Amino acid sequence: MSTSFELAASIREDLGKGATRRLRRDNKVPAVVYGGQADPVSLTLAHNELMHSTESEAFFSHILTIDIAGKAEKVVIKALQRHPSRPIIMHADFMRVNMKEKLKVNVPIHFVGEDVAPGVKEGGVVTHELVDIEIQCLPKDLPEFIEVDISELEMDASLHLTDVTVPEGVEIMALTHGSEHDAQIASIHKPRVIEEVELEAADAEGEEGEAGEEAATDAESGDKEESGE
Repeated sequence: MSTSFELAASIREDLGKGATRRLRRDNKVPAVVYGGQADPVSLTLAHNELMHSTESEAFFSHILTIDIAGKAEKVVIKALQRHPSRPIIMHADFMRVNMKEKLKVNVPIHFVGEDVAPGVKEGGVVTHELVDIEIQCLPKDLPEFIEVDISELEMDASLHLTDVTVPEGVEIMALTHGSEHDAQIASIHKPRVIEEVELEAADAEGEEGEAGEEAATDAESGDKEESGE
């Protein structure tokens, strides 16, 4: 992995809601690091530094380094709480990483080949049912993203987790639980508006046909009445 992320943090001794509010007013983020053989530790990070890091998609699928009072720890981001209406990070959770133990991480999906997919060329629209995949691997094997090629996807066809090729040493967690967890990740279908128009046109043709049959039946009945049958 060529991209690296390093964050500086200090140990937070002053806890509680009041202390947390004061931190945020000072443009800092309360956080916690947990896992491994050590106890959880409450931290304080610079808001702008953390916000800048989160602007990169890779931040969420990389092994991060946090410098805690001069001691570097390898971690992954596990949760990020944002303000509902303002560009503010409210809290961050980090989990310690043991480089010799497998970890579970959600990594983003990068879809390629959409512009040349046969279904798209026929006027279909691609739907992404999943945007990331939970995987399990050793930290050294952690991919930045999983690439999914849909360049051969036909109209009304779909791709599932079993169609995804992952790097060596990487497992898709859902598939370890059985074939019934083989979720659909992408599909191509006609736009809904076009489908509705086609259905309405078909219904109209059917009604016209029925009306024509009724008119023919009525005319036939009238002819029989005039002939005295």
